[in-house]
Amino acid sequence: MRAIPLVNGLTTRWAAADHPQGGSVFSAAGLWPLLAFLADGATGRAREELAGALGVAADQAAGAARELLGLMECVEGMEAALGLWTVRTVELAKAWVAGLPAGTHGVLTGDPSADRPALDAWAAERTGGRIARMPVRLDGDSSLVLATASALRTDWEVPFTGDIGVWTGERPSGEDVAGLHRTTTDLDAVGVARTPDGTVTEARVRGVNGLDVHLLLGEERMTRGQVLGAGVEIVGGGLPVVPGGRLPHGAAGPGLRVERQWVREPAPPSLVLTAVEFELTVEHDFLTHRDLFGLATATDGRPGHFAGISGAPLGLRSARQTATAAFSAEGFRATAVTATEAIWLSAEELPYETTVVRVAFDRPFGFLAVHRASGLVLTAGWVTEPKVWRVEDYGWPEEGDATPVVF
Repeated sequence: MRAIPLVNGLTTRWAAADHPQGGSVFSAAGLWPLLAFLADGATGRAREELAGALGVAADQAAGAARELLGLMECVEGMEAALGLWTVRTVELAKAWVAGLPAGTHGVLTGDPSADRPALDAWAAERTGGRIARMPVRLDGDSSLVLATASALRTDWEVPFTGDIGVWTGERPSGEDVAGLHRTTTDLDAVGVARTPDGTVTEARVRGVNGLDVHLLLGEERMTRGQVLGAGVEIVGGGLPVVPGGRLPHGAAGPGLRVERQWVREPAPPSLVLTAVEFELTVEHDFLTHRDLFGLATATDGRPGHFAGISGAPLGLRSARQTATAAFSAEGFRATAVTATEAIWLSAEELPYETTVVRVAFDRPFGFLAVHRASGLVLTAGWVTEPKVWRVEDYGWPEEGDATPVVF
């Protein structure tokens, strides 16, 4: 599958450029096919920039995107879909449409009061209701919308137990956090990797359907991009990991110790994993990093960049993603809806060029949701504040078992 290392590479670059103040979750697997189909129909410099962001020649992009969508549809526990909507005045190039999966083309009426509910319903249906709104402006100028939606879920092979946890990072709410812990005999489900930027501890939580979640804790001085980038390398086999069964006694990695312990009866070695429960919903605007995603020329306000899609003077107005993730005692759930929106521009050449300066004043861990068999990173993210612990959700700890979970 030629697209897998390219999608994982985009995950790494996105993580390095993603600097929100709080937690984050994103899906490069949801964005990559859209950029690929846009590249297939783009011309000139816009085509070159999109191909550069994809890491594949534009004339090969659509084929690679179809392979990727086919793989995602075959992943147990995952649903993926692509949708295209156009107004009737936009006549699409037959060769470009032929490259899309069958049954993806719908119609925009030009009336937002009718189009908005239809597109929102598509997003909600394909994410199990977790994302109820298509991330596009959608007004009377909207001429084309190209979108992907994905939903993945897995239950843990070995569930966690919930309890009050301890969080050493910033916690603005000041409330107790929902901790998770479990004990297994698989010491090699945890490991330590050394990178030029620092040491990273990785714990793999296996799902029952071939989806795993890799928890990643780096040294405190490391950035989220460095930690998540190391995780992508680990998943791809490019970064060696010393498994838990071969680690030395003592402090062996960030958040990880190997200790000797006396017990009353013979017992095999064990791995005690503690974490926190979290829920994230994040919206991304790809135009804040146009160069990273190959969208600088495609969104410059001039028509003619997508002659391979349509002869209509289309211009890309927006590219956004809404993504969610939930990590609990029972399993992991994640969804993403990614959409690009094009409008009908004046066919006249714009005579002047200007410069626009855009500025935004905008002991956490990262995570990657990975298809085990292929190594494709489906969702990535960064957690800065865990879910709040509520007694009504978990009940009070049993007497004699009130020790907080330490993370």
